[in-house]
Amino acid sequence: MTVVVAVDDAGAAAAVPAQQLPPGHGQTVCVTGAAGYIASWLVKLLLERGYTVKGTVRNPDDPKNGHLKKLDGAAERLVLCKADLLDYDAIRAAVDGCHGVFHTASPVTDDPEQMVEPAVRGTEYVLKAAAANAGTVRRVVFTSSIGAVTMDPNRGPDVVVDESCWSDLEHCKKTKNWYCYGKAVAEQAAWEVAKERGVDLVVVNPVLVVGPLLQPTVNASAVHILKYLDGSAKKYANAVQAYVDVRDVADAHVRVFEAPGASGRYLCAERVLHREHVVHILGKLFPDYPVPTRCSDEVNPRKQTYKMSNKKLQDLGLQFTSVNDSLYETVRSLQEKGHLQLPSKEIPAELNGVTA
Repeated sequence: MTVVVAVDDAGAAAAVPAQQLPPGHGQTVCVTGAAGYIASWLVKLLLERGYTVKGTVRNPDDPKNGHLKKLDGAAERLVLCKADLLDYDAIRAAVDGCHGVFHTASPVTDDPEQMVEPAVRGTEYVLKAAAANAGTVRRVVFTSSIGAVTMDPNRGPDVVVDESCWSDLEHCKKTKNWYCYGKAVAEQAAWEVAKERGVDLVVVNPVLVVGPLLQPTVNASAVHILKYLDGSAKKYANAVQAYVDVRDVADAHVRVFEAPGASGRYLCAERVLHREHVVHILGKLFPDYPVPTRCSDEVNPRKQTYKMSNKKLQDLGLQFTSVNDSLYETVRSLQEKGHLQLPSKEIPAELNGVTA
């Protein structure tokens, strides 16, 4: 039996059988954009699994990073590094000495100038920094997006969307969908640099991510749910969308990093739903909110859902959280963090002025 000396969080040393140590014991990984929605859950999971985490943020002292410092194990094994994605030297310093890199940071905007070049250049810098640390970095996990996969007007309705699918860049440009365009070209750049520099790269392509928030601010996908509860959206769109729980996305990242045989892309999705189905679920779960019941497009045919494969992640043992549970916990989280007011209950007339 192999025995190693482990030091616990209090600094005490003890002999521990190697097979009882957490998977990440003795390993250091870098997570870019550590304070983000997905990244925060990823940092939490990595710390729970025993990794030391170097997380890049714009300002380590910013109060918005406070939730990271409160995570279990953060005081002992989390280092927040000041780094901008477009500063290669800062990225290189954050990656130095790491055994793995999780590149989750990305702009989220439809402004082409703020989206495309920063996403591509930042990705190239991370891959090059990993290549410069080839002696220690064994794998890079890149957070891409379903936006790099499904934007293809020529895909037939019976085609199962899987890891072989790519968005049509000309279609993205024509429709001015610069977010999807930026994610697609950034992923392409990642594969090109990885091939040139000999980096072991694995890519996770999440769909729309929902579930509880760790960070104090509301992210773009949470707004997607919030608008149907706070009265700002009076109708729902005639649109379909795939959904996945943020905790499953974090789990997927760790699984593809730890599985020796993991390779290529991994679609991370639980289910594809029409927006009508989403608001129906929200209305059932939270009937006291003004959830819309009418579609904004009552002229065109109802958009049809498409098939999507998540088999590769299931083969790695990932069991996906149901969208219903994810939506419920999204709303509860928004309530707890003060982003969504609790529904007011009117006092029945017969109780007015009556002391209970």
